[in-house]
Amino acid sequence: MTQLSEVPYWITLANLPKWGTEKINRLVVKIVHDNRMALEAFFQSEDEWKDKFSLSDAEISDLQNAKSELPNHAFLAEDMLSQGFEVVPINSPEYSKTLKANLKLKAPTLLYVKGNKQILQENSIAIVGSRDADEISLQFADHVAQKASQQYKVVVSGFAKGVDKQALDSAILHKGQSIIVLPQGIMTFGSGIKRYYKEITHGDVLVVSTFHPKAAWSAGLAMARNPIIYALASEIFVAQSSESGGTWAGVIDGFRKGRTIFVRKPNPDENNANLLLIAKGAKAVDFEGNIIEDANVAENTEKPVEAAEKNGMDEVLSLLEKQILTPKQILEKLSLGMTDKELAKKLKALPNIQTIKKSNKIHYFIKQDSPTLFAME
Repeated sequence: MTQLSEVPYWITLANLPKWGTEKINRLVVKIVHDNRMALEAFFQSEDEWKDKFSLSDAEISDLQNAKSELPNHAFLAEDMLSQGFEVVPINSPEYSKTLKANLKLKAPTLLYVKGNKQILQENSIAIVGSRDADEISLQFADHVAQKASQQYKVVVSGFAKGVDKQALDSAILHKGQSIIVLPQGIMTFGSGIKRYYKEITHGDVLVVSTFHPKAAWSAGLAMARNPIIYALASEIFVAQSSESGGTWAGVIDGFRKGRTIFVRKPNPDENNANLLLIAKGAKAVDFEGNIIEDANVAENTEKPVEAAEKNGMDEVLSLLEKQILTPKQILEKLSLGMTDKELAKKLKALPNIQTIKKSNKIHYFIKQDSPTLFAME
């Protein structure tokens, strides 16, 4: 349980303008982990910010401006907590270990929640797909959610219409548990709180937001919410995807992070991109969510050019396991018969690939596993 006096400081730090999540979390590590300080003590020790925390003048200015918002955040915290909402900071033992393991330093600094926080510690799956999904995809979501509930796995839902909503309602119907990940601030979800009030109070549904408590829904927040859905889940099942949009982007991002993703094998008459995702490395599953041991599923979807290039890309992966290189540097070492722009495009579609900007050029590498932030006792 986070001390009530600390909540306004966590809200202030988590909402630092112009600071990305990773940068904020690195400061959290210095404050809470390295120096064993409470956030309140940190904000009251401006004279130590430069030397003790190695902050630049610009960063100190950002923190001073953020500090001026503390009174407003204190009122916000009081209002939020009085309505039964809670906060879970990244250093809390109540924070999702799965979320932290998957996103590491990019995990949200603060979770705003309502409901049974223990759900964050349970085995979980995400069932995702198009908003305008076909009936067969909705039935697939129902079957997988029922199976997950029977196995005491939590179903993670983004609360969008279509597959997400079907997965949530099926988990509730089959007496399971679910996490609703919001594309908005938790205090703006009043109608949803009322709709699922019984399930929330009974401990079967946890509502989670990573955004400012009063942030309104937006398409941008919906896209930013999607990686959280995937990262909260130990397993990811795709009912239906198009070649663009949130589901496709989420799966491709999952590949880059080294996640195993299960995609429903479509019937021959279906018009979707499921087979393309399987060809890119997803595991094909049947209507019940069981893995299909069929190597031809991916092979049949490959174009001849893609198949011919596969061995060359295997060499690229082997190279990037040992070095951080630009596409041009890779082509200097390997004869692949393509331009550096063509190679860059292919690299972005490969699983496990990470990028870093050095000397104004994008370098590619395969990121190795690293310890999670704040290892749990």
